[in-house]
Amino acid sequence: MTSVVRLYVVAVATVVLFLGWAFAAARPFGDSSPDPRMEALAAREQHLRAESVRVQRLVDRRWAAYGRRMAERSRAPQPIVRLTQLPPVTATRSS
Repeated sequence: MTSVVRLYVVAVATVVLFLGWAFAAARPFGDSSPDPRMEALAAREQHLRAESVRVQRLVDRRWAAYGRRMAERSRAPQPIVRLTQLPPVTATRSS
């Protein structure tokens, strides 16, 4: 066998190998039913998305109520704070 024939044999074998690999990777023999784990994962994802929307609405309502309370508190008259020098209320006789 000449070196040219050997080169063609190696080239054809390499092409056949990669074509077979691509054919197997395409999974033509795989079942068409979806994986139940993927269905459960999709259902969980939808549930979590809906729950996150509900939680975000709750947080928005609470934040708005907090903002209203802070606005009311800032509009209310502020107490006047005075520091006085009063004697202590209790007297202790212990050391």
